[in-house]
Amino acid sequence: MTRPGLPKLIATDLDGTLVRSDDTVSAYTHGVLDRVRAAGIPVVGATGRGPRLKELTRNDIRAADFLVMAGGGCVVDQSDPAGPVLLRDERLRGEVLAGLLADLEAEVGPLTVMVEASGEQDAPLWGDYHPSWPYPDLFEERSRAECLSCDVIKAFVRTADHHVDELLATARRIVPAEVATLTQAGLGFVEICPPGVDKATGLSVVAARLGVDPAEVLVFGDMPNDLPMFGWAGWARVAVANAHPDVRAAADEITLRNDDDGVAVYLDRLLSR
Repeated sequence: MTRPGLPKLIATDLDGTLVRSDDTVSAYTHGVLDRVRAAGIPVVGATGRGPRLKELTRNDIRAADFLVMAGGGCVVDQSDPAGPVLLRDERLRGEVLAGLLADLEAEVGPLTVMVEASGEQDAPLWGDYHPSWPYPDLFEERSRAECLSCDVIKAFVRTADHHVDELLATARRIVPAEVATLTQAGLGFVEICPPGVDKATGLSVVAARLGVDPAEVLVFGDMPNDLPMFGWAGWARVAVANAHPDVRAAADEITLRNDDDGVAVYLDRLLSR
């Protein structure tokens, strides 16, 4: 439930929530986020994007004091004048990924698999390119064996015969939570992350560093990968109007669509009341 006064920490998802359908963030949104920081409230960008996209991410949420990336597996403190400080960097072992892919393919058939193996700026994805992938990322076609030869930040999988929510439900039935965290972020792929990695555990690293209780945190989101932080944050959970039905159901409030600057409109009203 929404609390009186102002939250002590604000976290927002990016794609589909803060970022508009044309991949831009409005000057109005940037201005409102600057007002949030001027009010003494730290801002967190909480995204499924991996650290290889950190410069793009910093540009999309310039006011962010912290970045929770890779769905919670990578946490960066940007508030230190000496430079960014890496607070969390989790990886999924290649042999663990190989085993769960084999188990999943035994159930659903052949998978298209891509892995995010490097956090270096603009590093390519590896694996089986699929034309449904929505971003013009750098990509290297590599064999399954090469993709599984190292620890990875996360993997992306899909089949031609399953809706992503159906594939996610099947994968969660097959893969124990202690082996990997499974989610989806609206890309048409199930995302496979290290165990214990989600946006809630990533945000908890930030909250602990700042001495903020989850009950004092306001969060915004649109997709199932935002649900863990909706369950964790207690000041308010706000979905944009274009959010997945499960996220809308978990929200305390619904703001305008991402294309209508819903996050900024909500925060503008919050700061003005």
